[in-house]
Amino acid sequence: MFTPLRKGLTGRFLVVAGVAAAMALSSVPAQATDIPAPGEIVMSPNVEHVTNVPKPTPLTNINTDIAFQGDYAYVGNYNGFSIYDVKKPKKTSLVSSVVCPGSQMDMAIYGNLLFGAVDSSRSDDSCNSVSQSASIKGSWEGVRIFDVSDKKSPKYIKAVETNCGSHTLTLVPGKGRDRRNVYLYVSSYSPSANFPDCQPPHDKISVIKVPLGSPTEAAVVNTPVLFPDGGNPGEPDKAYPYRTSATTGCHDITVFPEKNIAAGACMGEGVLMDISDPVNPKVTATARDDENFAFWHSATFNNAGTKVVFTDELGGGGAATCNEAIGPNRGANGYYDIVDGKLVFKGYFKIPRHQADTENCVAHNGSLIPVKGKDIMVQAWYQGGISVVDFTDSANAQEIAFFERGPDSTAPALSGGFWSAYYYNGYIYGSDFNLGFDVLKINDPRTNKANGVKYDILNTQTQASYRDHGSDD
Repeated sequence: MFTPLRKGLTGRFLVVAGVAAAMALSSVPAQATDIPAPGEIVMSPNVEHVTNVPKPTPLTNINTDIAFQGDYAYVGNYNGFSIYDVKKPKKTSLVSSVVCPGSQMDMAIYGNLLFGAVDSSRSDDSCNSVSQSASIKGSWEGVRIFDVSDKKSPKYIKAVETNCGSHTLTLVPGKGRDRRNVYLYVSSYSPSANFPDCQPPHDKISVIKVPLGSPTEAAVVNTPVLFPDGGNPGEPDKAYPYRTSATTGCHDITVFPEKNIAAGACMGEGVLMDISDPVNPKVTATARDDENFAFWHSATFNNAGTKVVFTDELGGGGAATCNEAIGPNRGANGYYDIVDGKLVFKGYFKIPRHQADTENCVAHNGSLIPVKGKDIMVQAWYQGGISVVDFTDSANAQEIAFFERGPDSTAPALSGGFWSAYYYNGYIYGSDFNLGFDVLKINDPRTNKANGVKYDILNTQTQASYRDHGSDD
């Protein structure tokens, strides 16, 4: 057993208020009665909080997704994005911020191009646009493209409108003769007969082709229908938290290009896809869980491409779901093995620490920690913090490290926490709604081998196996 480390947060400075415990090889969670005080930090002894960079003043809305390339991290915000220098993680610093409103700014980077998803209806595609109803003809939402060759002064170069906007986007590199192009799979959902550009049933995604030599020619080249049978009809007559969403699009897609496969989290179901023809992805397998999953949110493959971790966004990210009343199987991760091309359910995982009723807590964005022969993932849980889970045994996923703050007193209840938590070149980076950009270090025999894996680029929805990044066998 171990004693969680605790810190107090005073203004912008972290002050040690606890005593470090010895390294342990197994984790024992804080109990439900150990909910941290507002601003207090609790973490397992194998985690170090390296630094926090407060959110820049121009970006007053919430932080969202992260993409990495070289020595830089790109952090989305509902009001735009920021670029951070992470060459020396302990001295992580802000390079620039771009104000360009339009939620939720899901990010992807490739070469000098940064792609941002816009899923709020705007008066036009410019950075000076204002919010307006999608029922107004001519409203815009979709994908913005920036040239970030000058990190101190990014340039907005192109917008591509997509049906129902772009809640998230996934980058698919072209191969062979097609390597001069990249593709974006644009996920969006919740159509309405009142929205001219977002009509039901919206059982499709949008595919954008981006010529790398002339990115201003980027355009939608296909809108493949993924659910010709209409998908999961959902359970509209059931009350929260027992209701499963109907499938009216996808929330997020993760691709594994070297294996020509993708996994989609599509509201009412999870799917596998064949992406050997990137313009025409095809669903090859489907999984549903009407008993415990409310909203299929995101997907992560293991390194071998033989498993998928699906997450359930119970409560839409704005509810207190990590408590005794909701239980361990709702709002959790679901682990699926890929067997003969089918998705076979193996088990659930949910963080074992109960959160306060003022804390929004949900299974959210994460990535693998690259340990050969093991399946280990770091993941954000909004105000549930950041959790590291070993799912090598798909039916028995175990938490091995965690970091969390007490209830966020800087914002209204149920509106804080970590949106994304990703591992990149030896460190864990977390994008906190309100409190900025955090850097963590895990020191554990089970994960330390990952320190030798160096990435040149990390878009977490574009997975590549570790052997492509210099890992020792």
